[in-house]
Amino acid sequence: MRRLVRFGQIIALPVVLLVIWWFASASSQSLYFPPLSRIAGAFPDTWVAGGSGSRLVTDVLPSLARLAGGFAIAVALGVGAGLLIGSSPALRALTEPILEIFRVIPPPAIVPLLVALAGIDNLIKVLVIVFGCVWPILLNTVAGVRAVDPVLSETARCYGITGPARVRKLILRSASPQIVTGMRQALSLGIILMVVSEMFAASNGLGFTVVQFQRTFAIPEMWTGIIVVGLLGVCLSLAFRFVVRRVLGWYEGLRQAHRQE
Repeated sequence: MRRLVRFGQIIALPVVLLVIWWFASASSQSLYFPPLSRIAGAFPDTWVAGGSGSRLVTDVLPSLARLAGGFAIAVALGVGAGLLIGSSPALRALTEPILEIFRVIPPPAIVPLLVALAGIDNLIKVLVIVFGCVWPILLNTVAGVRAVDPVLSETARCYGITGPARVRKLILRSASPQIVTGMRQALSLGIILMVVSEMFAASNGLGFTVVQFQRTFAIPEMWTGIIVVGLLGVCLSLAFRFVVRRVLGWYEGLRQAHRQE
């Protein structure tokens, strides 16, 4: 029962907004803001029709593959570099100026450079996602490593827990909540960069499709593409939360225990 109430709370506002949009746009004659009923009517033919040749297969799946690849590489680089930098004050002082410079560069701004270096294939799109996603993961990992309880660190040293075992059982476990926070931020950014990167020199993908609809004045179809991006973001966010609850169940339990004190 509690889950049903929670589910109702989650979907209540989106449903209300859709109802308002439906009736507010019902009599719209604008080319760029068609009625929601017309957009909904265009959705099946635009994304589902065609079976294995539908746009869900030819455009959405390639986009998801690029996002998954870029996000995975960003996690590996961000967590790995964050562990090294966070554990070494000297390395942190050396790299901090460079990190501050690169993290404020908008990823789309490096697209021309990446095109020159990597061409216009899938590699450039993955690299744009990696460049944008790695910074929140790296910086949150550094902050998490620096925040490891010194008492726990000294206790681990006294018990002879060093090397990889110390990293796995103490540092990663202690820093994991902040690492996950960085990953959540990076996932949202990755979806944006996935769409943006596909607007440049692409032949498929969500970003490419939305731009093609806009250029050919297929406005209802363009709106369906925007809705697909939004739904994709919601689904990925829910999946991420599900995984986090399984991986960080101990942390959620600890937070609940502190709230009840």
